[in-house]
Amino acid sequence: MDNGASSYHRFLNGDESGFDEIIHLYRENLIFFINRYVGNYYTAEDLAEDAFLELLLHPKRYDFKRSLKTYLFTIARNKAVDYIRHNKRLIQFSADPKETGAFSSVEDKYLINEKHRELHKALNSLKADYKTAIHLVFFEDMSNEEAAAVMRKNKKQVENLLYRAKLSLRTILEKEDKIER
Repeated sequence: MDNGASSYHRFLNGDESGFDEIIHLYRENLIFFINRYVGNYYTAEDLAEDAFLELLLHPKRYDFKRSLKTYLFTIARNKAVDYIRHNKRLIQFSADPKETGAFSSVEDKYLINEKHRELHKALNSLKADYKTAIHLVFFEDMSNEEAAAVMRKNKKQVENLLYRAKLSLRTILEKEDKIER
């Protein structure tokens, strides 16, 4: 069993700290993932809480046959899609890449932030399925099979989406680079 599933199993057996561990393991990544759909950090936080609440209220729905992370991200995706469906006019984009690590100088920090901004801009211009596949596989370290389960696709479809997404990203980034020169 993966770490999340063992914590959930402990929680189901009465150990309340098990659920705290699940929240600690997946909260930030889940918010980041949902934010890619809804484009609003605060809404993403609310939807992540809803996903955890779903896990609490319906414990028998999880069958321990797949990883808890895959199951939780599937719930989160469904919550995000439902939110988008019901609030199409309200969705606005707000992407601020997270700052990580120490920088040697102000110039280095600026250049790194600019590259993050360009990458996030390019990612957000991709088709929805491309963005989702890239996020799950590269940001969440999910296997293609796990990403396929979250996206309700088969492994080959996810592989094709990743291939096309990488090509699209390369094209977008090359085009932006030529414009700036």
